[in-house]
Amino acid sequence: MERKTALVAGAGGIIGKNLVEHLRADGGWDVVGLSRRGGLAVDLLDAADTREKLGALTGVTHLFYAAYQDRPTWAELVPPNLAMLTNLVDAVEAAAPGLKHVSLMQGYKVYGAHLGPFKTPARETDAGHMPPEFNVDQQEFLERRAGRWTWSAIRPSVVGGTALGNPMNLALVIAVYASISKELGLPLRFPGKPGAYDSLLEMTDAGLLASATVWATGHQGAFNIANGDLFRWRELWPKLAAYFGLEAAPPLRMSLVDVMADKGPLWTSMAARHGLSASYADVSASWAFGDFVFGWDYDMFADTSKSRRAGFHEYVETEQMFYRLFDEFRKARVIP
Repeated sequence: MERKTALVAGAGGIIGKNLVEHLRADGGWDVVGLSRRGGLAVDLLDAADTREKLGALTGVTHLFYAAYQDRPTWAELVPPNLAMLTNLVDAVEAAAPGLKHVSLMQGYKVYGAHLGPFKTPARETDAGHMPPEFNVDQQEFLERRAGRWTWSAIRPSVVGGTALGNPMNLALVIAVYASISKELGLPLRFPGKPGAYDSLLEMTDAGLLASATVWATGHQGAFNIANGDLFRWRELWPKLAAYFGLEAAPPLRMSLVDVMADKGPLWTSMAARHGLSASYADVSASWAFGDFVFGWDYDMFADTSKSRRAGFHEYVETEQMFYRLFDEFRKARVIP
């Protein structure tokens, strides 16, 4: 079989990290990763730097885009995130005449899920919502530019993975929150809005997402990708607490950003006593994301039947996904 060359933007993130591992394990790929935390460092906001750094990558056949720049408001997210994708596609198109496919990582923001209650299950054919929304702008850019190459847009739910220092790692939020609760002799309380405890939710395992992303390179269009099951925190939270040897006390609304702001010294002492490998900076990047997810007092799930009809049939049990990720955190000495 002809070898393929993948260029992965955002290779150090919770999504890109697993995608790189999946491609390398597949055996048919040469992989180049772009990341600020290892890999080839490129300033994607700088068109000239992007062209210069990537000009020698003449053999790229597949571009996987999972990079992200955070900004304070939805409107401010649009210019940098659209510019990074544009600069990257411009550079790769110019350097690699054999480019076959561009894969864009999106999410349920396309459906307005971040704004409040939205139609569920969300479907790829659902009507759009009032901008700004950088995911939509990015997809429209690919639709305009496609021709010599095809494109896919992958739409996961909250992604479960092990990357540290990531602003959107819910599994790490729960693992560190539980570890600190145990250290303080406290039960594990759900910290979100009261209604969020009973909302119907789903997640997407990072390994399953990587597999689906590669599968989608043989197709064109947008695909919702999730584990395949639904859950409510009311049922799952006590089970996650039990994993850490904790009781689950009644929910209590609190901001993790606020209550975890002073926990650095405590974590340092825990790290010394338990031989942990991660600093508090490594494990505390996602508190705001935790507050965001635990504030969803409305259902958050999509219809994934389009991908199944097209031939992708993998699934992951979400409860077991959490246990596996917690096990991996412990094995890596991220948590006690």
